[in-house]
Amino acid sequence: ALAQELRARGRIVGLITDSRGLAYAPSFGRIGVHVVAAKNPSGNLAARARAALALGAGTLQAIRLLKRQAPALVMGFGGYPSLPAMAAAIWLGVPAAIHEQNAVLGKVNRLLARRAGAIAAPVENLQGMRAIDQRKVICTGNPVRADIAACHDRNYAAPQEDAPFNLVVFGGSQGARILSETVPDAIASLPPGITSRLRITQQCRQEDLERVRSVYGRSGVHAELMDFIRDMPQRLAQAHLVIARSGATTVSELTAAGLPSILVPYPHHGDQQQLANAQALADAGAAWIMPEPELTAAALAKRLQILIRRPQQLTLAAHAAHGLGRPEAARALADMVERLAPRKTPQPGNGGGGGKIISLPGVRRVAA
Repeated sequence: ALAQELRARGRIVGLITDSRGLAYAPSFGRIGVHVVAAKNPSGNLAARARAALALGAGTLQAIRLLKRQAPALVMGFGGYPSLPAMAAAIWLGVPAAIHEQNAVLGKVNRLLARRAGAIAAPVENLQGMRAIDQRKVICTGNPVRADIAACHDRNYAAPQEDAPFNLVVFGGSQGARILSETVPDAIASLPPGITSRLRITQQCRQEDLERVRSVYGRSGVHAELMDFIRDMPQRLAQAHLVIARSGATTVSELTAAGLPSILVPYPHHGDQQQLANAQALADAGAAWIMPEPELTAAALAKRLQILIRRPQQLTLAAHAAHGLGRPEAARALADMVERLAPRKTPQPGNGGGGGKIISLPGVRRVAA
């Protein structure tokens, strides 16, 4: 989204990533793509040593690349794939900025925040950073796809009594097993007056599809199951309620679409980034948090009954979510880039005077 916005403004955009992130490169369109070495320094001592060597090699590769490219700005999006080129930019004195997608600053962005010229954030109160760096924070939001951003213009249609109730369930790009294990059993325990109204779209892992389909079949519930929801904008436009994880992309799409949600944060991140994301919505009245250890079929069924029978709560939550949505995030982020990146005087052979922007997405999310 950011790459498209910058190119529309006459900027030349390049992409630096590692070998894993290369799979996402086609989504950026026709831009220069450069691969450098990078590894996550986790695991045993030997694994960390190998990662340190890879990051060092990647930094040297990035230094040579940036000397050739002479970009106007290097923009990092967190994750270890962004570290070599961001370190190279800082070493060479190239203007650099970072974007944090979560409500809490990630490890790599925390490391880079001190030297970054600006920190783009999805929320006003970004957690996990030094007080002195707060002055650099610009709340841009997270860019979302244009077809999902377009959902922001529609009004939430509250479910009517005895009319179909559209429930959308998903757990990120690969699904979440806990939702496949819990949601069908919760639905099966609901009164017939509710189950007969339900129209469920649920993403499941491929290996869970048959079991989930069997549970819904025994319950007589209308459910469409898939391992990937390809028409997400249309599903969200029709949804009355969403049950999902609370990754950065998910919460950004939910607020852009102005939808109420039950959020089940992934509990195994060291910095609890998904809990922070969910809490930002819950504090605004836009969502209800159900921590994974507390997510039982009985507890979820109780929550669903309350919300389905009291649609005014859903309407209030939808209004709150809509207020948090930032459908113009790509434009706001591009405005920030423009302020930081000087326009260059055209030179022979450099492709024009737009000034090159190098973006450095980690593999956890590619957004620019």
